Amino acid sequence: MKKRINRVPKVFILNFAFLSFLSCSTQRQLSKTAHASLLGKKDLLSANIGIAVFDPASNHFLYRYQSDHYFIPASNTKLFTLYAGLKYLPDSIIAARITLDEATAIIHATGDPTFLHPDFKNQPLLKFLQQKAISSVRINTAFASQPFGRGWSWDDYPYDYMAERDPFPMYGNLATVYFEADTIRTVPPVIKPFVIGIPVKGKRWDVTRNLAAHFYTIDTTRGSLAPVKTITMAMEKGLFASRYLADTLHKEVSTEYGSPDLSESFPIYSQPKDSLFKIMMHRSDNFFGEQTLLMAANEHVGEMDDARMIDTLMKTDLKDLPQKAKWVDGSGLSRYNLVSPEDFVWLLKKLEDEFGAERLKMILPGANEGTLEGLYKGYERQIFAKTGTISNNLALSGYLLTKKNRPLIFSVMVNNHQAPAASIRMGIESFITSVIDKY
Repeated sequence: MKKRINRVPKVFILNFAFLSFLSCSTQRQLSKTAHASLLGKKDLLSANIGIAVFDPASNHFLYRYQSDHYFIPASNTKLFTLYAGLKYLPDSIIAARITLDEATAIIHATGDPTFLHPDFKNQPLLKFLQQKAISSVRINTAFASQPFGRGWSWDDYPYDYMAERDPFPMYGNLATVYFEADTIRTVPPVIKPFVIGIPVKGKRWDVTRNLAAHFYTIDTTRGSLAPVKTITMAMEKGLFASRYLADTLHKEVSTEYGSPDLSESFPIYSQPKDSLFKIMMHRSDNFFGEQTLLMAANEHVGEMDDARMIDTLMKTDLKDLPQKAKWVDGSGLSRYNLVSPEDFVWLLKKLEDEFGAERLKMILPGANEGTLEGLYKGYERQIFAKTGTISNNLALSGYLLTKKNRPLIFSVMVNNHQAPAASIRMGIESFITSVIDKY
């Protein structure tokens, strides 16, 4: 008996061949575009570049260039932090858990960065503590991390983009000095006695402080004429929180450190978490990124331990990342972070699958807004992405909607360059807008 041979229909073969031809044609076209926009640029020939463009509908990559290589992602790291926050924080951030001991309110810190922050006018925790029935406050600042992350540039400590991480942050952990009418004013007011010197009208000035010191020195040898200067506050793991809060409440405030007893505590909620995430992503706020990761750790693993939280996520929710990224902080300030473009595509797809595209579009910057201001004009509602910039490294990862109404996910990463950052952003913009226009 002859064996029956199952023949593949000719129409299937033709369709397969046609799709393969289209795929190869798309790869070639995108390769030419990438070369014209980035890969062939003279000042980028010695840089490391990775590109991935993914079509979730067909579940395949339209274009890949060194997309499985590791890159320093800078603030693209906040996409990992966003996942942690969306997954493990309640819809409203817990400002603190409170235990009442007669007229004393014991604050069990949670790491909420919005307390007394100028971006958030509604302050439920402050209103609660201002009640007349509360005569004193005790702050429990259990903290299992360090003020600065691994791999941060230590000498950036005074700059507002590197505020110290803290279990009970206040005022965004930043001190602001105003020079008005030949005198100075500070926020918080309690630091004014610790400001040494005064600016000279019509002369440039700046504010400096020594690492871990609580004294602020007016420097008239550098800076600018701007009437407002911002500098990081030395928080020392909540050590100065009692001083700042006592000055605000005009009540007795003390600080303690240890494992809190939460058995009789109740939560005070502060802000909807998406309102925090939107600022974190639009402004690329490093402090909000770090505190988001600490808050998520506090909820998910029971303590503000960023390293433990990252390790837990990498072994569970993120265990299927294609290249097994190295993730070490919440902001991307660390050069120890190493992530591939394919990792970011995978993460962005997971974010969309779990939390929905429309929600993410409300959180991520779109064309000509946030850190994309001045870019992608005319492409509103067609790009939503996170930027990443650190010296000699630049990245952009996010979502596209093409002119043919085709949703795509992409990641472009440029490392070890010495070209002007603005030039690279324009090159990435040229590549991305070409993808939107043609596909």
